[in-house]
Amino acid sequence: MRNDRILLSHGEGGKRTRDLIAEVIARHFDNPVLSPFLDAGLLGRIEGEIAFTTDGYVVTPPFFPGGDIGRLAVCGTVNDLAVCGAKAVAISCGLILEEGLPADTLTRALSSMREAAAEAGVFVACGDTKVVETGKGDGIFITTAGVGVLAAGWKPAPGKVRPGDRILLTGTMGDHQIAVLIARKGLSIEAPVRSDVAPLSGLLLPLVGRFGGKVRFMRDPTRGGVGVTLNEMAAAAGARFVLEEARLPVREPVRGVCEILGFDPLYLANEGKAVLIVDGDAAEEILAALREHICGKEAAVIGEVTEGAPGVRMRTAVGGLRAVDYPVGDQLPRIC
Repeated sequence: MRNDRILLSHGEGGKRTRDLIAEVIARHFDNPVLSPFLDAGLLGRIEGEIAFTTDGYVVTPPFFPGGDIGRLAVCGTVNDLAVCGAKAVAISCGLILEEGLPADTLTRALSSMREAAAEAGVFVACGDTKVVETGKGDGIFITTAGVGVLAAGWKPAPGKVRPGDRILLTGTMGDHQIAVLIARKGLSIEAPVRSDVAPLSGLLLPLVGRFGGKVRFMRDPTRGGVGVTLNEMAAAAGARFVLEEARLPVREPVRGVCEILGFDPLYLANEGKAVLIVDGDAAEEILAALREHICGKEAAVIGEVTEGAPGVRMRTAVGGLRAVDYPVGDQLPRIC
């Protein structure tokens, strides 16, 4: 591509559009499904129960400690499938580019997508690119959709959640949102904070294959963090969850930023963590299995399912019990 910035003509369907697709975008995702440049990716026959998801990524800034918008787009889609017990087969890549975007920025994001897709064992099967006028976008937005197949016959079963089950979290809370905050505001802190963005299929799919129905329900706590995710899970299961404040894993640098700015890490976004509701009798064995994987080394039991009206409660460090409700507003918008 002869230009070092995206032009409106790159989105008008002519030669520059073709050059952008062929010389910049497609070379990062070259595979037999994508390379014919048909109007749809022909995936062939897929055996098994299908899972399908879609998402949009508008994070600002697009690059932050530990990740970027490209890696986020791939991992977010793969993880939405993984928590439903599905192995990603193929994903799409829709790009909304703002006129004037440096070509190097696009190349860097696409390269990161390619690396994350290889890490997750998935390929980009189709895509689309649009260019909007200066001031009508924010550099780069990415939308993805993903098709997956249930890998072990397991699927979420919120209706089987019962008192005595345990709540597990696969690692520390809030790393992603604080990393984005630091990059956005140019903050300087003594200890580095990196986003946790990572594909979770290698952690979760072998787990459900091994433990089956003892894993009742899984979700990835992205926007709204663990607090919002657990409220959604409690509503779906018609169950009461009680968390233990002392057991919630938070890195000290994240905790320090939260104390300074008045954030609650329970509601901060994560992009490489999962919340699991599991059979209480198998909780310690499942916890040990999670800790064998690099993405689960800091996994913890953070609470239990109890009798009572559906909802989420927290047993505080001083022994009291408080409600964990949906927050009003967002502590930091545009984090994914």
